[in-house]
Amino acid sequence: MALDFTAITPDPALLDLPWETPLEEWPEEHLAALPRGISRHVVRFVKMSGHVIAVKEISEPLARREFQTLRNLRRLGLPTVEPLAVVSGRTDVHGQPLDACLITRHLKFSLPYRAVFSQRLREDTARRTLDALAVLLVRLHLAGCFWGDVSLSNTLFRRDAGDFAAYLVDAETAELHPQLSRGQREHDLFVAHGNIAGELMDLEAGGQLAEGEDPVEIANRLMHRYDLLWNELTGEERFERGDRWKVEERIRRLNNLGFDIDELEMSTDVDGTTLRIQPRVVDAGHHSRRLMRLTGLDVEENQARRLLNDLDSYRAATDRLGDDEELVAHDWLSQIYEPTTRAVPPELRAKLEPAELFHELLEHRWYLSERADQDTPLADAVRDYVATILPNLPDEAAVLGVDTQEIPIQAMIEDG
Repeated sequence: MALDFTAITPDPALLDLPWETPLEEWPEEHLAALPRGISRHVVRFVKMSGHVIAVKEISEPLARREFQTLRNLRRLGLPTVEPLAVVSGRTDVHGQPLDACLITRHLKFSLPYRAVFSQRLREDTARRTLDALAVLLVRLHLAGCFWGDVSLSNTLFRRDAGDFAAYLVDAETAELHPQLSRGQREHDLFVAHGNIAGELMDLEAGGQLAEGEDPVEIANRLMHRYDLLWNELTGEERFERGDRWKVEERIRRLNNLGFDIDELEMSTDVDGTTLRIQPRVVDAGHHSRRLMRLTGLDVEENQARRLLNDLDSYRAATDRLGDDEELVAHDWLSQIYEPTTRAVPPELRAKLEPAELFHELLEHRWYLSERADQDTPLADAVRDYVATILPNLPDEAAVLGVDTQEIPIQAMIEDG
């Protein structure tokens, strides 16, 4: 048997695997007991060199095509499994040819959709799983990737360090183009709707779908989320210099859709400023952990999310999107957050804790900017807030059982 190995980083341990045996018959000693999704090809998880690889038996032309497609997608920074090698030239012990094998690295902490839905999940988690698939599809389409076979079966879901994301695991039919046409996107959506509804019906028949859930309605909802996100991300929007409040408004709309901001990119030309946003679905506690890592501030999750949004806006406004995130966070802390919270007179600082106070100041600035239809400097917003609103609030320490987040800032402005 003259094996041919095409590998990014060759591992001698590949030679020790039983390539002369059809993959379906590989002995248990080589296999890792991990949940597998449904595949039209034989797939096995294999222990090798202290880690786990996924081996898929497939014809050589398809294996080489998928190997290259996955490499190209990863070069673009898209969430896919990592291709490691293609093994071809296989024959069995009788000299009969066997299909080639595509080898990818197993995505740690990932699960196929059947394993996800077979657990007792909170309703919010199931929704976020499908939202993650919508994000994946939008990201692929923005990068010019036509998937061709969108389905839950061709996706892996992972929770890791607070993230909750979907990864493309099967790229047999994927194609990369400079830009997708509307017809290509609509074809992917049409296939996605049919596949996902069918997969969920299968789960329903097996008693693995929550009672009362309609597979078709879930597929419809996923398509709706895709449309909302695509339109929000690709809709042309230009800002004049000083219109930072409109950037914050765009972030608010994405937040209201249930998406958080992973990256914020702005470019300036003679006609104004163009904004691009990269979404990501994140799990509970992500924002407070990220803010703690960057600034040392230990605050509640919603507060952290608000502060991080301001940090991201600060990076864009100061043209520092390419700078080290920790350095920018240090400057934001010393130049924006700390001076702003210290600008409040000492006798009023007991009204709210610093993070909540900063959040309220940002809300007040946004309200003033929206009312004036132009950006309001933060210093002006602080002066107005201190003069008109903060004195009328009770000291937070004296408010027992009342969440200050429940007091609408607009109502406070009107009452003040």
